[in-house]
Amino acid sequence: MIGLGTIINVGAILLGGIIGALFGKFLKDSLQTAIIKSTGICVMFIGLSGALEKIMSVSDGKLTSGGTLMMIASFAIGTLIGELIDIDGKIEKLGEWLKTKTGSAKDTTFVDGFVSASITVCVGAMTVVGSIQDGLFGDYSILLVKSLLDFIIIIVLTSSMGKGCVFSAIPVLVLQGGFTLAAKLIQPYMTDMALNNLSLTGSILIFCVGLNLLRKNSVKVANMLPAIIVAVIWAFF
Repeated sequence: MIGLGTIINVGAILLGGIIGALFGKFLKDSLQTAIIKSTGICVMFIGLSGALEKIMSVSDGKLTSGGTLMMIASFAIGTLIGELIDIDGKIEKLGEWLKTKTGSAKDTTFVDGFVSASITVCVGAMTVVGSIQDGLFGDYSILLVKSLLDFIIIIVLTSSMGKGCVFSAIPVLVLQGGFTLAAKLIQPYMTDMALNNLSLTGSILIFCVGLNLLRKNSVKVANMLPAIIVAVIWAFF
């Protein structure tokens, strides 16, 4: 069944959110703060390891690096576009709307939780490649692995940042569902170089999410999202 991978992924996020919300009720504020910081360190490490995997390579027994120019250009151009559009502001408005509609007006962490969780589970090559494979061949194996990872991540984030994290299931449904439906159109452009660039920029964005968990609102990560598109386009020049 085409699209089953996204359905499983959304279900995993919802289940992880429910478990995390129930667990979080038994945590004191000091413990929640500690978990947020420890989670931030883990998310930063995930992003850093993913970036280093793509930027570093071994050639003739020597460690070399590449993609630096692409990385700098993608984030410079992408952030400029993101700031002009103000993606961060629009996502926060969506979070505020969801906060009101779900009767969570007094939840001070709702929007931060929604934004942080959404970027963490939406950014990355697994989202694109998994959705394309699901759309073309009905193969949801990559999204199944992603679902397990998202399940664990959302449990931890929700337990410390509240139920706003659960609603990250919405952008996952929209994005992955969109990629699955448009798989035949997207697939020719997902070359090895394009996927490598996407993974590198996506990992850096995940690192920035972790940084924000440690130091609230240090970086407007959402406004940097166009860097992924620039990075993919860069692969064709």
